[in-house]
Amino acid sequence: MEKRRNGLNSNQLKLIAIVAMTIDHFTSVLFPGYPKDGWVLVLHTIGRLAAPIFWFMIAEGYAHTHDLKKYLRRLFLFAVISHFAYNFAFGIPFLPFQTTVFNQTSVIWSLAWGVVAIAVSEDAFVVRKQWQKTLLIVGIAVISFCSDWSCIAVLAILEIYGNRGDLKKQTVGMMKWVIFYAVIYFLFIDKVYGLLQLLVILVVPLMKQYNGERGTWKGMKWFFYFYYPAHLVLCGIVRIWLHGNIGVIIGG
Repeated sequence: MEKRRNGLNSNQLKLIAIVAMTIDHFTSVLFPGYPKDGWVLVLHTIGRLAAPIFWFMIAEGYAHTHDLKKYLRRLFLFAVISHFAYNFAFGIPFLPFQTTVFNQTSVIWSLAWGVVAIAVSEDAFVVRKQWQKTLLIVGIAVISFCSDWSCIAVLAILEIYGNRGDLKKQTVGMMKWVIFYAVIYFLFIDKVYGLLQLLVILVVPLMKQYNGERGTWKGMKWFFYFYYPAHLVLCGIVRIWLHGNIGVIIGG
């Protein structure tokens, strides 16, 4: 990807995603269920910026990593830690599938598997034949189905990585899977919030501003690894304080 001085670097995009994510998560805790108040929907709309930026950054992270195994170990360890923080935040049982198949763990699980899926597609592993790659990616989609944003995160990451340098193709590929997710959400969870998922498209102007630079602060990566579970634990404390030990989103 061609670098340019103006625009947004990866640190700035991650910061936008962190703010959007925090707003979205605390809105879910403060106003449980799926309220239709306009200003609550606005807050959740801001939250739609978070996931696609993380998908975008995972694809960029794969392209720039110098040690794939280390990158994967870090992400999967982070996914395990975040599982407990995420489930505590929203009142979801730590042991999966006691309530439903949706939202049984955090999106970090899908982000980690998204890196594995890219590695499979890029021949980073032993697998070479296309049918084997397809079978493995289907398996990855099944494994990641139970997480926040489900296997859509994995499939969107593949589209974004496979079309690096072409924002139009990245957008079309990403939105193809987001639309599928929105339909499932619409049919099985909540109609209004299903349609709300489509507002992921609002992230495109931010993606367009990406300048290919990391940014001067090298600590952003570790800041996110600590901040993500920490803010979820705080969400869980607020949830119990306000509502008691109840689930506040699907999965709880």
